[in-house]
Amino acid sequence: MESASSAQSPISLSEHVYVSLKRQIMKGELLPGHRMIVLDIAQQFGVSQAPVREALERLKQEGLIVGKTNKGSAVSGITAQEIRDIYELRQLVEGHALRETMKVLNENDIAYLETVIAGMREAIDQDDPYRLVELDMSFHGYFYFRSGNALLHDIWNSIKSKIMRFITVTNKDHQGYSIPDSHTEILDMIKSGDVDKTEYKLIRGLDFYKNYTGD
Repeated sequence: MESASSAQSPISLSEHVYVSLKRQIMKGELLPGHRMIVLDIAQQFGVSQAPVREALERLKQEGLIVGKTNKGSAVSGITAQEIRDIYELRQLVEGHALRETMKVLNENDIAYLETVIAGMREAIDQDDPYRLVELDMSFHGYFYFRSGNALLHDIWNSIKSKIMRFITVTNKDHQGYSIPDSHTEILDMIKSGDVDKTEYKLIRGLDFYKNYTGD
């Protein structure tokens, strides 16, 4: 049973439950349709119902669970159409975020992105696909953050969880697909300063996921 120290504050308890449940959903341990019963979850984690309700509300806001107050919740599904919509949006806005970021990138930014890629390789060596996807999101999310456009960053934050969930599933089906290598190619192009080629490489790299069917 998951447990939490009674010395923790309600906020930290809620965070603990939220992170644990989110990881289970992302890894496919809690499948679409799985009922999220507050009392059962509270017993599982050894906490009161209040932090569980807070955690479920956060997951609901991220679209990872669906339901209404007092009517129960369940893990949400994710459709092929929804994925296509998300990736079409990414292809529209991420290229712009990259262009704006390349105007301001400095040595510290490059060093950070290199560290992220190194972490990806470590995650593969440690057979930690969830961590690999987290780092994938850190790499791409950096463009939205460094673009200087708060609305772009908000868009990224609103779709990131669904992207993580989908990529975790597709990476299981395509274990040979080298995420670190593809990101190294993008970073090398960023270093070259060729904005047009880098944007094209980035956008075309999203085609794989947009067109994924699971076959």
